[in-house]
Amino acid sequence: MRTALTRPLVRKARLSLTTAAAVSLMLLASGCSGGQAPAGGASGAASESAAAAPSGEAPARGDADLVIWANGPVVQALQPIADKFGDENGITVEVQTVATELQTNFVTANASGNGPDIVMGAHDWIGNLVQNGAIDPVQITAEQKADLLPVATDAVTYNGQTYGMPASVESLVLIRNKALAPEAPASFEELLTAGNAAVAAGTAERALNLQVGPKGDAYFMQPLYSSAGGYLFGKKADGSFDTADLGVGKEGSIAAAQKIAELGEKGSKVLSSSVSADNSIALFNQGKTAFMVNGPWALGDVKKAGIDYGLSAVPGFAGMQPAQPFTGVQSFYVASKGKNKSFAETFVQTAASQKETQRALYEAVRIPPAIASLVEEVAQTDPDTKIAADAAAAGIPMPSLPQMAAVWAPLGQAEAAIAGGADPAATMEQAGQTIAGALK
Repeated sequence: MRTALTRPLVRKARLSLTTAAAVSLMLLASGCSGGQAPAGGASGAASESAAAAPSGEAPARGDADLVIWANGPVVQALQPIADKFGDENGITVEVQTVATELQTNFVTANASGNGPDIVMGAHDWIGNLVQNGAIDPVQITAEQKADLLPVATDAVTYNGQTYGMPASVESLVLIRNKALAPEAPASFEELLTAGNAAVAAGTAERALNLQVGPKGDAYFMQPLYSSAGGYLFGKKADGSFDTADLGVGKEGSIAAAQKIAELGEKGSKVLSSSVSADNSIALFNQGKTAFMVNGPWALGDVKKAGIDYGLSAVPGFAGMQPAQPFTGVQSFYVASKGKNKSFAETFVQTAASQKETQRALYEAVRIPPAIASLVEEVAQTDPDTKIAADAAAAGIPMPSLPQMAAVWAPLGQAEAAIAGGADPAATMEQAGQTIAGALK
């Protein structure tokens, strides 16, 4: 994952998709059934590699009775929780750092029987982890489910079973420079009016920073894509994704493409390939743009820059559907070949689900917890967390399907081309054909 815990969670979520492509490739190479060959990897994979990490990058298991793999600040936050669990159960527990390619290293180590008992990572890993037989289902009690944000339990549900204990949630939000745009816009059109007024007044260079980049970024474009009626995969009666119903290339996606074209180089020029993951936050922090679509992980830098900012949900187009960003959920998983599965299951079902644990994780990374009542408690001193949690709760869980590896690059590239002036309908239809071909 592109880790929220070493880096922002959403960037983690998107790298986990890139890693999913790598794992799918591993499956195909080894002859495993059910894997989907990725069509060029995840969208806008940018500077992170999807290749499997060298075996030396994964830590040795060591002598601890229970081993947890994670990365970034969450490691330090989890160790006291692990120590307490160990003391209560008479065992030793170690939280180990896997700095890069956590998912790929976990799959490899678990298959050889040398992996951890528990791993913490993005929920959109689940499809590949299940396909690899790398994780076991996790029981979430009715009481726990009642206090978790519904989007969190939805995210960890795959093929009718829950496979992880949710720990935190995240999605894109709208961050505005209050000196340039005092009020939160109710629609995307209101956003443009306020942003363009700042540009006309000479106080801003751009109305909006929304990451496009030269290769596109379907993750960041999702709020606009969904508001115009676009979808990736349809849903079956039981709520699971129907991979036979591909939305890319259909009516809603073409309506989204037309909106993107209106905002692109041949339209209002609000969307530009010059705005990317490399400069979007920096340009906002220099006071050069009125609005930015990004995530709560960006707020640390925004605060350091001294920007008087406001936070709100990304608004949808007037008269169209609400904008629904993808929601990512950090979760705890039980390794299928862990050496101490009984204690691993107990830790995930008890310690990982406690407010004490999720509060410690929140303090470490400032990403909203998955426990609804804890969100309300935290919001008393940090109202941004409530806004970010509400945005995530209204989002769409990032699809955890292995088939997503075939979606990100073609869709992102199509959106970037449309923003650059390509024919919207023809380009989106071609993307759908490319994805459908890769899914066969």
